[in-house]
Amino acid sequence: MHFSHGFRGSLGERVALWVNWQQLFPFSVICRTFALQLLAVPTMSSKTHEIRPNQSVELLKELHILTRDGKMNQDSRRKLKQVYHLFQFIEPLLKDLKDQQGALTLVDHGAGKSYLGFILYDLFFKEFQSAAGGASHIYGIETREDLVTKSEELAVRLGFTGMSFLNLSVAESISSTRLPAQIDIVTALHACNTATDDAIRFALDKRAKYIVVVPCCQAEVAGVLRQNKGKSLGNALTEIWRHPLHTREFGSQITNVLRCLQLEAHGYQVSVTELVGWEHSMKNELIIAQYKNLPRRRPAERLNEVMDTLGIQELKERFFVEA
Repeated sequence: MHFSHGFRGSLGERVALWVNWQQLFPFSVICRTFALQLLAVPTMSSKTHEIRPNQSVELLKELHILTRDGKMNQDSRRKLKQVYHLFQFIEPLLKDLKDQQGALTLVDHGAGKSYLGFILYDLFFKEFQSAAGGASHIYGIETREDLVTKSEELAVRLGFTGMSFLNLSVAESISSTRLPAQIDIVTALHACNTATDDAIRFALDKRAKYIVVVPCCQAEVAGVLRQNKGKSLGNALTEIWRHPLHTREFGSQITNVLRCLQLEAHGYQVSVTELVGWEHSMKNELIIAQYKNLPRRRPAERLNEVMDTLGIQELKERFFVEA
């Protein structure tokens, strides 16, 4: 029997229909069969699960997304889906810059094993590199020297000449002479705690046209809220972060709000969305900022007002605005 073939409602509608059947036929084999077929969610056939036609199979093997015999397990499918989904957000930005100026530069902070950098280079920069005369470049910034060395070796093996890897912290990279004075795109995926803020500071200092961040482990604001809690107990708003769990969650949320306001206060247009396929992690908030030279006064005032209201004025140096 294939009851579900004629019913294509949402999962919620399927559950409701199954409950009704369960009440009518609580112990029947038909009901159990119906439940299994009705509630079954079809396997996704999205192209984000498939290897793209111009994707280097050798690269995917080196990144351990594919096994040596070219197979993919469930974990690697999830990993590839995540990277491709993120690429869908970044690709239009790359194309926009390519159309505007030709060659471009990208810095990836907290690069780790440089999954993102290698995928971006393979799917976009590689083809564009020869056409642009080799002027475009991706810089991976990572504090772990062993990962930097491995990434350098992999780039050489694959012939990715437009990639460099620097053993620096995000904060150190701001003043490093090994990077160009201006960078077109800055990315930071899961750069822990204040490293995301350092990446934003780097992007502002380098006058980046686009900024793409997926924040991680925002503990600083929560710590200041906790430290100053006793000073503002008369304010009913402190109930929002009175309990330790709420302090951590609210601190994380307000950190990203402050980051968005800071970017707007520097003339950027900001959008915030969720990364689909990253549901296993709570760190799936994607912030994309494009420099538009927008009015700065209102977001700057809002930023300072929020910090004053929450009693976290000492973080104004962190979330600085233009004088």
